[in-house]
Amino acid sequence: MWQALTCLPEQHDLSYVTAAALVCVLGSLLSMRLLARVRRNTGMRRLHLLFLSGLVAGGTVWTTHFAAMLGYNAPVARAFEPALSFASLMIAVILAWVGFFMTTRTRLGPEIEGGGAIFGLGIAAMHYTGMAGFEIPGVLGWNYPLVALSVVFAAGFGAVAANRIARPITRFCKYGGTLAMILAIVSLHFTGMAAVTIYPVFDLAVPPQTLSDTFMITSVIVGVSLMMAMGASAYAIDLQAANEATESYKQLAMHDPLTGLPNRNGLAQRLHDLLAGRGDDTARVVVLAIDLDRFKDINDVHGHIGGDYLLQQVARRISGELQEGEFLARIGGDEFVAVKSEIFARGEAVKFAERLRKVVLEPVEWQHQTLAVGCSIGVALFPEHGQTGECLTQRADLAMYRAKSLGRGKICTYEPSMDEASRARAELAIDLKRALIGNELELYYQVQNDTQTGGIVGFEALIRWNHPQKGRIPPDAFIPIAEETGLIIEIGDWVMRTACQTATRWRLPFKVAVNVAPMQLNHDLPRRVTEILKETGLQPARLEIELTESGIIADRQHALQVVLALKNIGVTVAMDDFGTGYSSLSTLQAFPFDKIKVDKSFVQAVETSVHAAAIVKATLLLGRSLNIPVLAEGVETTRHLDFLRAEGCDSVQGYLFGKPMPVDVINRMIDEQKVAEPAEAQHAHAMRRPVAAA
Repeated sequence: MWQALTCLPEQHDLSYVTAAALVCVLGSLLSMRLLARVRRNTGMRRLHLLFLSGLVAGGTVWTTHFAAMLGYNAPVARAFEPALSFASLMIAVILAWVGFFMTTRTRLGPEIEGGGAIFGLGIAAMHYTGMAGFEIPGVLGWNYPLVALSVVFAAGFGAVAANRIARPITRFCKYGGTLAMILAIVSLHFTGMAAVTIYPVFDLAVPPQTLSDTFMITSVIVGVSLMMAMGASAYAIDLQAANEATESYKQLAMHDPLTGLPNRNGLAQRLHDLLAGRGDDTARVVVLAIDLDRFKDINDVHGHIGGDYLLQQVARRISGELQEGEFLARIGGDEFVAVKSEIFARGEAVKFAERLRKVVLEPVEWQHQTLAVGCSIGVALFPEHGQTGECLTQRADLAMYRAKSLGRGKICTYEPSMDEASRARAELAIDLKRALIGNELELYYQVQNDTQTGGIVGFEALIRWNHPQKGRIPPDAFIPIAEETGLIIEIGDWVMRTACQTATRWRLPFKVAVNVAPMQLNHDLPRRVTEILKETGLQPARLEIELTESGIIADRQHALQVVLALKNIGVTVAMDDFGTGYSSLSTLQAFPFDKIKVDKSFVQAVETSVHAAAIVKATLLLGRSLNIPVLAEGVETTRHLDFLRAEGCDSVQGYLFGKPMPVDVINRMIDEQKVAEPAEAQHAHAMRRPVAAA
């Protein structure tokens, strides 16, 4: 063992040893880094890196050995047999490939250390094959215990090198792998050189070495340096590609791929950076939650291609309007968040919201069609509404939902009461799912009467919810929730099916009118109506579908196709809440409605508002001109009835003739009706009992 320790200073030229050490350190570092990259890659890239790592590792081992052998001070002349010398190089490279391949085949198994040991055995095989090509005029004697020890050193340190690369426990393990490879090479070489003794035989001839040691070492180091440069270049390229991929993943993690805007994570990061250190700042930050109205209708009709195009255009337009200190994010679906910093007056926040709302309202042209959406906006301000980005975003959301509940297209600023309202709304949404299954929903029916005779002409089905704990919940409290959660489709089918089943049991063939939500238009409504009519056996002519203008404005072309399909089935289609929409006259011109229902807000104001009376008169005149019957809603007094009768209104609906009533009351009312009762008698009967029991 002492021979191994004294071999370096006593038997080697330190200049050659220094060159060998430099190659050994740099080559080991590069080899281990390449091995680590092999483990992180797959496919052809992994094979290419495996090839390079084995080539660099084998070349490093061989060059270190050859440089050290050139520096070995042999007591006699010496030369290197070319075939065995280069065979030793191939042995080092091949066993490095094999060992590294085994090491990278598994993530945790013992093959990791086994592959490292094979690499170490390759170092030993290279060394002793090279020594076999070491020609001297004499005989080599071997200390076999030292030879065995050198092999153990090489295999052991090779296994440690693989272990540190494959099983790192700290960030410094990569350097531990490099150190272990250096020790495998150095311990093998100097222990192996200590194990050899040269016995000169002076009458043996050794072929003269044609090239000087300086030229040989220079050529070898230049060659292996080129090899290492190639490996280093490949490592750098792979590392750059990995960094670019990381940046790409980071971009994907922080940005919305459809619009390129910051996503929820990106918004959280930017808000955190914006709000950091603003505790004592007098300037405010405003957060706007923007939700597109009627976007789901467009998405259902035109598919995700049309919906995605609309989102991209909205994002592009809003981004184009942003000024310094403002940014926009898309946090999912049709929800955006806009942020503006450095504002001092609350009015600036509302102006910011108004500016963005106008941009959203601009129609989008897509494939020769006009796509139109609105938006509801919630406003939250830092610091009064929250100190963190997450809190501000949540409270802006609450304000946005309040804006939606007020009729859409509104802008609301957060108020503390919204937190309680939000919790109550969430509870109601959960209860509504249970209500549909648990038979908590029921239909009431409101009578529709002939204006002149007072006789019954039909009934409108109106949904009611009897909550087991909260009692009667009005439709305007749960219908918006049903629309937001998508339950309106199931509820709408249930209402239509129940109304049709009820109507089939009536003694007289009165019509039944059913309101249809906008979302139902985009879920194959004609097919659903056909199936329900077939299932219940109700004649199509006895079913009336009521549509509001807000339900058809998002995509008029699709809505027109639905209306025509419904009329082909044989049901009648009424335009509900006439006069309250966006452009009722143009809608009436484009759609073949069978009936117009004047909104109750106009009817109830005919006595006090000249404008309301004029609108009702104009609607009745329009109906007569187009040969479309008109029904007036909200008739509560005899003065309302007298006004409508004088203006030639066809039929009425309202508390004057009856509130919405449960089905058993309606059944009794129908049973009391006489078949083909004369008009005069019906009129007298109706005037005697203008208000039915609730």
